[in-house]
Amino acid sequence: MAASRARGLDWHGAQAPSLAEFEAIADRAFQRLPRRFRDLCKDVVIRIEDFPTDEVLDALAAESEFDLLGLYHGVDLARQSVMDPAAMPEMVFLYRRPILDYWAEHEETLGHIVTHVLVHEIGHHFGLSDADMHHIEEEAAA
Repeated sequence: MAASRARGLDWHGAQAPSLAEFEAIADRAFQRLPRRFRDLCKDVVIRIEDFPTDEVLDALAAESEFDLLGLYHGVDLARQSVMDPAAMPEMVFLYRRPILDYWAEHEETLGHIVTHVLVHEIGHHFGLSDADMHHIEEEAAA
């Protein structure tokens, strides 16, 4: 089946999605998430970067720049306080090159992987369980 699909593709003109195209993929994935979940994320900024910074890699003791597909940056809701000073916006980073590398090595669609990473990282913001995140992914796929 994969061989027949491959024959129909124009591989000579195919390229990995650019940062802008990847941002559009992430936006479509976000728009497919359940509305009640998206509404809670109105202040979360989603950023697409090629790779995590060296500081992030060092802080997480990552062995390679390909080890991290995404990252939630901020204070999760369970630890926020009205007494805290105004903070930077909550951010979710999706790392294009590690996600593309993961996609090349697995039998999942790029859209599924982006949705999974996005839900997982946003889930950190809300302190969701793995079961909660799985349910949200299933709703997005429907």
